Amino acid sequence: MPPLALVALGANLTNGTDSPARTLKKSLLLLGQKGVWGMKTSRLFTTPAFPAGSGPDYVNAAASFRWSETPEALLALLHAVETELGRVRGARWGARVIDLDLVALGDAVRPDAATQSRWAALPPDRAAVDLPDRLILPHPRLAERSFVLVPLADVAPDWWHPVTGQDVAAMLAARPDAERAEIRPVPWPGQDMPSTDGPNASSGLVFPAFRR
Repeated sequence: MPPLALVALGANLTNGTDSPARTLKKSLLLLGQKGVWGMKTSRLFTTPAFPAGSGPDYVNAAASFRWSETPEALLALLHAVETELGRVRGARWGARVIDLDLVALGDAVRPDAATQSRWAALPPDRAAVDLPDRLILPHPRLAERSFVLVPLADVAPDWWHPVTGQDVAAMLAARPDAERAEIRPVPWPGQDMPSTDGPNASSGLVFPAFRR
């Protein structure tokens, strides 16, 4: 069975026509149109902008699905969807129309455990400006971001970090209570939770077809 891909979604700016929540929903539809099937999506959450004061509140979600190609191919697909929805890359951690982060692909570690650990240990002031020149998996800031972990707990609570050995539930439990309390569920636009189904859907990840 192909490994489980974990993707974090976020947005806090309109793209001229759509609210951030509707943009996230469209991003999932576009992934389905581009061949991603058997997608499971989290609830939608509203979260304060990170870093504090950097812009309007975000909406965040997570998605999981099976992926048989390389991590780099998936990252390219996510970037293509971001561009199609109007993202222009600017300041690191700045406000944005859409953000699709590849959090993990099964137990893949890229480029190696030592490099992943070094980036994960980077102080916040350095992480805000230093950009790796290659894909780092799992995402090095994962364990310190409740706005990623809370949605991930909906779709992959038992996924475990191949370097630290912690699962999503344990990483989330380690975050401060006040930080987790700031993350509040809100309805998806149109009420329905977007998911995809199709011929490549895997057992346990079969959900109703995405509705516009």
